[in-house]
Amino acid sequence: MEKPAAQAPGKAASEEKQLDDKELELERERKLKKEQKAREKEEKKLKAKQKETARLQAQATSDGPKKSEKKQKKKAAGDENPEDFIDPETPSGEKKSLAPQMAKQYSPSAVEKSWYSWWESAGYFGADPASTKPPFVIVLPPPNVTGALHIGHALTVAIEDAMIRWRRMSGYNALWVPGVDHAGIATQVVVEKKLMRERKLTRHDIGRDKFISEVLKWKDQYGGTILGQLRRLGASLDWSRECFTMDEQRSKAVTEAFVRLHKDGLIYRDYRLVNWDCTLLTAISDIEVDHLELKEETMLKVPGYSSPVQFGVLISFAYPLEEGLGEIIVATTRIETMLGDTAIAVHPEDKRYKHLHGKHAIHPFNGRKLKIICDAVLVDPTFGTGAVKITPAHDPNDFEVGKRHNLEFINIFTDDGKINSNGGAQFEGMPRFAARVAVIDALKEKGLYKDTKKNEMNLGICSRSNDVVEPMIKPQWFVNCHTMAKAGLDAVRSKKIEIIPQQYEQDWYRWLENIRDWCVSRQLWWGHRVPAWYVTLEDEQLNDLGSNNDRWIVARNECDAMLEAQKKYPGKKFQLNQDPDVLDTWFSSGLFPLTVLGWPDDTADLRAFYPTSVLETGLDILFFWVARMVMMGMQLGGDVPFQKVYLHPMIRDAHGRKMSKSLGNVVDPLEVINGTTLEDLLKRLEEGNLDQNELSVAREGKKKDFPDGIAECGTDALRFALISYTSQSDKINLDIKRVVGYRQWCNKLWNAIRFAMGKLGDHYTPPATIVVSSMPPVCKWILSVLNKAIGKTVTSLEAYKFADATSAIYSWWQYQLCDVFIEAVKPYFFNDSQEFDSARAACRDALWVCLDNGLRLLHPFMPYVTEELWQRLPQPKDSCRKNSIMISEYPSVVQEWADDKLESEFSIILDTVNKLRSLKPPTDTNERRPAFALCRGEDIAATVQCYQSLVVSLSSVSSLKILAESDETPPDCSTAVVNKDLSGYREKAPPSVQEEDMRKLTAFFEQLRVIGEAEKKLDA
Repeated sequence: MEKPAAQAPGKAASEEKQLDDKELELERERKLKKEQKAREKEEKKLKAKQKETARLQAQATSDGPKKSEKKQKKKAAGDENPEDFIDPETPSGEKKSLAPQMAKQYSPSAVEKSWYSWWESAGYFGADPASTKPPFVIVLPPPNVTGALHIGHALTVAIEDAMIRWRRMSGYNALWVPGVDHAGIATQVVVEKKLMRERKLTRHDIGRDKFISEVLKWKDQYGGTILGQLRRLGASLDWSRECFTMDEQRSKAVTEAFVRLHKDGLIYRDYRLVNWDCTLLTAISDIEVDHLELKEETMLKVPGYSSPVQFGVLISFAYPLEEGLGEIIVATTRIETMLGDTAIAVHPEDKRYKHLHGKHAIHPFNGRKLKIICDAVLVDPTFGTGAVKITPAHDPNDFEVGKRHNLEFINIFTDDGKINSNGGAQFEGMPRFAARVAVIDALKEKGLYKDTKKNEMNLGICSRSNDVVEPMIKPQWFVNCHTMAKAGLDAVRSKKIEIIPQQYEQDWYRWLENIRDWCVSRQLWWGHRVPAWYVTLEDEQLNDLGSNNDRWIVARNECDAMLEAQKKYPGKKFQLNQDPDVLDTWFSSGLFPLTVLGWPDDTADLRAFYPTSVLETGLDILFFWVARMVMMGMQLGGDVPFQKVYLHPMIRDAHGRKMSKSLGNVVDPLEVINGTTLEDLLKRLEEGNLDQNELSVAREGKKKDFPDGIAECGTDALRFALISYTSQSDKINLDIKRVVGYRQWCNKLWNAIRFAMGKLGDHYTPPATIVVSSMPPVCKWILSVLNKAIGKTVTSLEAYKFADATSAIYSWWQYQLCDVFIEAVKPYFFNDSQEFDSARAACRDALWVCLDNGLRLLHPFMPYVTEELWQRLPQPKDSCRKNSIMISEYPSVVQEWADDKLESEFSIILDTVNKLRSLKPPTDTNERRPAFALCRGEDIAATVQCYQSLVVSLSSVSSLKILAESDETPPDCSTAVVNKDLSGYREKAPPSVQEEDMRKLTAFFEQLRVIGEAEKKLDA
């Protein structure tokens, strides 16, 4: 063998270092693997310990039969075929094929598969206008096509589907109509941003027709996404009546409504003050204005400005007075608007200004005379200087003052927020907030500037563009709401419409009693085009479309407009130009209960289903949408659009914060249904439109709230959790942990059915009727409390107390059926003695009745898991059983089941069980110990004696001895008072056993600590 060649010292050292590095790396890997193995070993130990603890705690009195059964199960498990637990693939639209054996664990994704397409194809969601059943009708508040559904939509779906499924099962002709809203301004803004981001184009670059095509593409994409999400949420909507607020029928209805309201004198065109967005170049509705409360001087980013703009300050300056009378000091938060001032108002009783009544101040930049007027409505003489500058064209309060005093209205802004010629040559062309600084400088030069102070203020911000809203006078179309508002007020006062919760009636009265005319035109391209044409006569130039309000012709189409114009201007030549503006989204939405049923046509749906039964929506749009539906429904439909209004709370995060993309606390319902990792949550944030600062805050928020991501919860758990939250007044603080809890509860239901299927047996056939009187007491009791749960659920649903309904159902399933009844009847099933045959048969019947009724009771809230489990239950011989749980009969109270006396006895017994359980120390896991019941009176002793074996079984004690007051108190026992007539005692373990148990428990916690430390090292 050849010897290796000698190496240079430097090279050798280098290679030695590389070897050292490799060895270190290998050592690190070995260490990690060792820690991983240690962790896996400890986890196995922990799981084994937990399993053993659970087994011992759940062990019933008859241990022998249980052990025998477990051995048989274990032996049979080796022969199990895994395929028997997997549902076969079901073609879409067909009834789901279930696996021969129930899976051992509940899986939301497996359970929720296939059922919906079968329900839909079977026609279970449809309603027939010719039906003789009483109608129950809900119109789904149409989601905007701006994007996917959020958790607020999921709440709406959960509540409305619960109502519709309950009523359908209760014998009603239930109709739930789906639709999607075109969401004018919101959708246009989203698509404009998309155009600019992807193609660097504005809507004006491609023109109106091509832009509308782009929006329709967006609508098709996201409209389809929304409809898919509604299906995923289990919404039993009648898809044959699906509509879009801009489809042909709805467009026809919107035009008809506008024409009729105009003919009735309720729609008119006028120059009035509106909320103007200088970025979007349109009027916007009040709901699109967010109000930012500023406590002090604040610098804010404003679209179109490179530097932040100062807000939250009050600027004082002086106007010189005529005739050498000195000056008068005023203050404003919007100093730039002084360029449009036309008066100064003082209180008529303010002695400081008595000598100035009727005098004038002189505008320092244009010499305009500003009259000193007296106005007791506007001016508070104790605030500031008691003198108020009046800008009628740019402030709502000043606008009213201008009308009262017949002042000049001077608009100083262009549509995009620059100073126009009315502002004077010195400032013309300046952006409004640049002019703010320039005006202050100019006042300082003239010696008229006084000071600047911090000032609390409420700043209007457009929710779509983030621009500061500017009050501006514009020619717009308005609806005179006063007569219609009175009808809406009367409808609620007379209880023709009931608002739930009732506390919001006061909001209704306040809003409608102070209603203002409604601006319904928008300077947008996406929406319903205003059905009005402007007449330009021959030899006239079309300089300003609509400058003469008398020239407008409102008609259903251009042909009708031409005929009207010919009648109005006989023998004259003219040109017609349709108003380029579109209608406010709320105008078409306000017609929705009418239009979804076919109005203005006289349809069978309209005759059968109008007015609808209930309108369910968020309390934030009580005025913006609900009030307008009532006004327009009564005016155009001749009746209220719905009989009840249910307002659900607004969803916040677990910390009570408003959900916001910038905070990173927005919850996508599909993320909860399907589950997601923290990594995917963060990835979705980065795919959004957040700036770096917002992204940083949002990322930290996600990491804090969802360090381990979100577990798969399924639709049923999400729906049940959301509905259970509705008891929280006006806000829901959504904690995903609660949803996870209900997902785990679904597993409890699953195991209850698995247990039942095993105990009922393959050949069990439910009886047509059951004889309660011959049943064991525990069976009578479970049926009695089931009866109470049914009654509570139905009355809660009727009262729109949905959280109370979920609470009644949950409590019965969890605390009465699973915790008590199933545990109490196990001895009957685990003991094959013939003496228990009769009781065992009664327990089977009671168990089946409970599960059948319990699943139907729960179905409106958890549609998927209840359908799957109900289909697993044995079927009765009679052919009246329905093919699906969703069209079966909803449970109703059975008087023969009611047994208040028995319930009272069980209440005492279960209190005793709970007290005895509470006496068992956490260290005492090895064996059952004797217990004692000290009874102070014969009646209580007789009751405990009657249910002695039940107490032993449920309390995990070895025996129960009943003591009288004269008996000695048992020694070495823990004690608890059940009530004034009954106390419980449980024997303590000997000191040596207690010490051993404590040692084992300490070792158990040490194992947990070791596992935790290993996890930390692996994560590091």
